[in-house]
Amino acid sequence: MIEVVTVFLGIVFAQAAPGPNMMAVAAASLGSGRFHGVATAAGIASGVFIWAILFALGIGAVLQAFPQTVMAMRLLGGGYLLYLGLRALRAAVVGSGDAAAAGRSEVAGAAAYGRGFLVVMTNPKAALMWVAVSMFLVSSGLSTLQFLAVGLGASASAMIIYGTYALLFSTGIALRAYGRFSRLVEGTFGALFGAAGGKLILDGVREMRS
Repeated sequence: MIEVVTVFLGIVFAQAAPGPNMMAVAAASLGSGRFHGVATAAGIASGVFIWAILFALGIGAVLQAFPQTVMAMRLLGGGYLLYLGLRALRAAVVGSGDAAAAGRSEVAGAAAYGRGFLVVMTNPKAALMWVAVSMFLVSSGLSTLQFLAVGLGASASAMIIYGTYALLFSTGIALRAYGRFSRLVEGTFGALFGAAGGKLILDGVREMRS
């Protein structure tokens, strides 16, 4: 039981650390408002639970048997992050405040949810994390239902953590700061998304050549 708690805490700390998930929530909250930030967080939380379900059903063995799958995820995930980066850079060019948000286009809640879901589902680091988690939990003797319970807990913690980020990035202070420095903020998001996406693609290409 102590081992399971340790693994769960590791998942929580990984979720709280800065990364593509947090950037997606921050970008949605600042550019489109609290509702869209929370919707993005919900998409991420759903993706976390889907990963848990897939690994409970044994997809980890498939990834280990066919490492090309992870390589493909690196390319796909990198491409999606580059897409998000280009959208942010376009918003930075359009203008400040509401104009920048309009440049990225006001999306429906379902679209924000979908973006959050895609960010986590195309992230190879998420898959590799669950490979390690699943191997540890299986070796600890957990049943499939117990594994799913851990996954449900990880999904709930993701909703709490990223939902909190959505609230923080949609406060009056944050939005006023965004209104004043939207070009800089969007440019920073674009650079960060682009750097993360470019690294994934380069890693995928290197893996393809090796």
